[in-house]
Amino acid sequence: MAQLGLTDHELHAWRTFFRMVLLLPARLERQLQAGSGLSNADYMVLVLLAEAPGRRMRSYELGRTAGWEKSRMHHQLTRMSRRGLVTREPCGSRGIYAVLTDEGFAALKKAVPGHGKEIRRLFIDRLTPEELDRFAGLAAKILDGLDADQPPPE
Repeated sequence: MAQLGLTDHELHAWRTFFRMVLLLPARLERQLQAGSGLSNADYMVLVLLAEAPGRRMRSYELGRTAGWEKSRMHHQLTRMSRRGLVTREPCGSRGIYAVLTDEGFAALKKAVPGHGKEIRRLFIDRLTPEELDRFAGLAAKILDGLDADQPPPE
């Protein structure tokens, strides 16, 4: 049965992809929570800050890189700062830096091995190297389209 103006073939592809997009992050989040007490959102922020020069980024840039709205990033950083994972520092007259603390870096280092194993188990090892390359190429193509379709920042 065609729905949403999609053929059965297209609908099958969409539903398969959508189910994967729901299940995979949920399974990875369970592992992160059990292994380190971090959420997927915590982990993303910690990784982005750990890879940034000086372990700091302007919160605006951090939100843009993560693909989050300003208010989501604000609330995420508030929760993480309460737990000592990040701090906020002024940047100029209106900007704020998000800064990875030593405690946040230690939490990330603790989470990485188990999280990497779970990514390998649930995703990497289920594909051949050629399939992985194809998958990454297809995902990049979709992401490029999403980036091009992004409305300008307010």
